[in-house]
Amino acid sequence: MVLLTWIAEVAAEPLVLEPTDRRVEWETNTWSLSTADEDRSSLSVAAVVAAFEQTAAAIRERIRDLGFPGVATFYVWHDEQAGQLRCSTGSVAPDALPFSGTYVASDDLGPVVESFLADSEPGSIAWSDLDDVQSVSVKTGTEPEIMPFGVWVASVGASR
Repeated sequence: MVLLTWIAEVAAEPLVLEPTDRRVEWETNTWSLSTADEDRSSLSVAAVVAAFEQTAAAIRERIRDLGFPGVATFYVWHDEQAGQLRCSTGSVAPDALPFSGTYVASDDLGPVVESFLADSEPGSIAWSDLDDVQSVSVKTGTEPEIMPFGVWVASVGASR
């Protein structure tokens, strides 16, 4: 259950809230988490969700102790290309997270964790999936529609 330990440790890692320098926030506050196949099959969605909820609560407490007066969001997503769960904290609202792609913010972490735990080949994308994207683009002359990914968000700042 190493993953649960790593999730808990995120709450004690360095934390920077710098609204004028989002790059420093991203580099300092973003964590990539994975697990071995045998651990993945023994984890439950409920246990991983509970670990992230406890981490969010601990980060909320740290931010309160720091006296940071603004909006802050702790967020978690499944990076399918890397086969990892990723999490970060930023001085942004849930609708302004620093992603270049389209995402859907949610207060339900279950589907994000379920997708990660069900990934039988983490970090692998089938060639057939890549071929489909290429052939769609060539046939239609347009870019394929990219589906938004789910992101769990938790407000951890003084302002909401």
